Amino acid sequence: MGLIPRTFIDELIARANIVEVVGSRIALKKAGREYKACCPFHSEKTPSFWVSPEKQFYHCFGCGAHGTALSFLMEHDRLPFPEAVEELASSLGIPVPRDSEPRGGERMSEDGRSSGRSKDESHYELMGRVARFYSETLKGNERARQYLAQRGLSREIIERFSIGYAPNSWNEVLRRFGGAEEGKRRLVELGLIVEREASATDQGGRAYDRFRDRIMFPIRDGRGRVIAFGGRVLDQGEPKYLNSPETVLFHKGRELYGLYEARQSRAALTRLLVVEGYMDVVRLHQFSIPYAVATLGTATTPEHLKRIFQLVPEVTFSFDGDRAGRAAAWRALENSLPEALEGREIRFLFLPEGEDPDTLVAKEGHDTFERRLAQDALLLSEYVVRELSQRVTTRGADGRARVAEAARPLLQRVPEGIYRRLLIERLAQGFGFQRTPEGLAELLGVRIDRRPEAGRAPGGIGRGSLVRQAVRLLLHFPEAASLVRAESLKGLDRVEEPGAPLLHALITDLREQPARSTGQVLERWRDRPEGEHLARLAAAEALVPSAAAARSELEQALERLLEETGRRRLDRLLEKDRSEGLSNEEKIEIQKLTTELARGRPLAAAS
Repeated sequence: MGLIPRTFIDELIARANIVEVVGSRIALKKAGREYKACCPFHSEKTPSFWVSPEKQFYHCFGCGAHGTALSFLMEHDRLPFPEAVEELASSLGIPVPRDSEPRGGERMSEDGRSSGRSKDESHYELMGRVARFYSETLKGNERARQYLAQRGLSREIIERFSIGYAPNSWNEVLRRFGGAEEGKRRLVELGLIVEREASATDQGGRAYDRFRDRIMFPIRDGRGRVIAFGGRVLDQGEPKYLNSPETVLFHKGRELYGLYEARQSRAALTRLLVVEGYMDVVRLHQFSIPYAVATLGTATTPEHLKRIFQLVPEVTFSFDGDRAGRAAAWRALENSLPEALEGREIRFLFLPEGEDPDTLVAKEGHDTFERRLAQDALLLSEYVVRELSQRVTTRGADGRARVAEAARPLLQRVPEGIYRRLLIERLAQGFGFQRTPEGLAELLGVRIDRRPEAGRAPGGIGRGSLVRQAVRLLLHFPEAASLVRAESLKGLDRVEEPGAPLLHALITDLREQPARSTGQVLERWRDRPEGEHLARLAAAEALVPSAAAARSELEQALERLLEETGRRRLDRLLEKDRSEGLSNEEKIEIQKLTTELARGRPLAAAS
């Protein structure tokens, strides 16, 4: 379907009214220039949920929930990002453009005539009709119903997941839904039938149903639309599970079975348990573990991880304890490392050999299985240490060298930050490296941040630092970026304070693409690691009352940052001059810095 252009998201947030979006779902009460309500994301009696029409931003001072109109739709209506965009755009009466969108795109009726609706919409409708057909077929097939009863599935859970049965026929779906040539073509596009190429003996080719005599598990997207199927044999046969192929609607490396159902649960979704099979997901939901999802016949992919962490901060991967399960867990670990950021928790649970979540939760029940998750699931760092100790001989200096060699490519995949530092500290502790974390990082060929100082915010910006103040000013008054004089920005890319790269990127973006509200800024940074920290800063009280005042404060903060960085650079050069001498270029730099510090423009002159 193509990607939604970022410029459209920007315009969508500018045109949306967050008060209308939120107010159509919960009762808001005017409170000065803002609106308040009891938070819809946690139980409370006194309103702590505030909505700002000026910032186009909401924040709960009770539970910390915050975001834009899109964020609210995602959290309240439990929609993934693309569907939230569609919902918000639809409420404004504007179409959603997509990059690289196919041409044509008219919807066809069952007889192949154009009905003026999109091709994708027609596909979704057809998939829904086939899913209902499978559900009705299950009701009339005693053998299939008995199989599900033997597996312990209740009638309620079968209906919740719309589980069905594909009849033991070569052409039932083809006959019912592929009467016209256009209908047959769409069945092929959606992977519901297989079409053989024509041969010398069969000039017309031959088409037949892909799924036959199987229990059918519909796979839904974030809006609950059926996009694919998974089919399981009732008796012996291969393959045990058969999935839809990649289609215009379905990309298995991105989808998670049961995610739609998990998002519909009454409980707030704060974590996900990733298992391997359809039946595992269904049984766990039946035992009141509604946050279980499954990959679809493929290893956990980076796309899976990105989608998971857009929704929740914690994920546990569950695997069988056999060799295949351990191999799958290691692949999941490798793909998880780039997503190992502060505020996220990644765990690995290995089940007793011969058990899977389906059978184990039936034996243990909800409470015992939940305790197993809490007590036996290994943190990512613990899993790395355990796995490396099993893979590498660790005795003596030679063993530690081999551990370092094995750990290096793993650590290089972890983003630089606190998570990488903690993992290095755990490796040092687990294998007896007699080095500081910095020394071990140097041995491994990776960089780590300095340990955060007291009073530093999680994003690496000090609570009272000039960088933090400047970022807050830009978040509350993004138009101030365009008002700042260009000479105030010279040398900003050389400032060495924590968070300075974020400040430089933020002000550069806002000067190139001015924003009208806090909400617009936050949406631009939603998918970046710093996005969450910016949202927290946006929730803080504004430092000044107007954009003009923000510009003045911002210029003063930038000047002080440049001056402090210039003085530190000068101190280092003078110290080097006393200890080992300077090059001609460095001597010239000292002269420039000394002169320009008096004028207040040290970095601009030295650059």
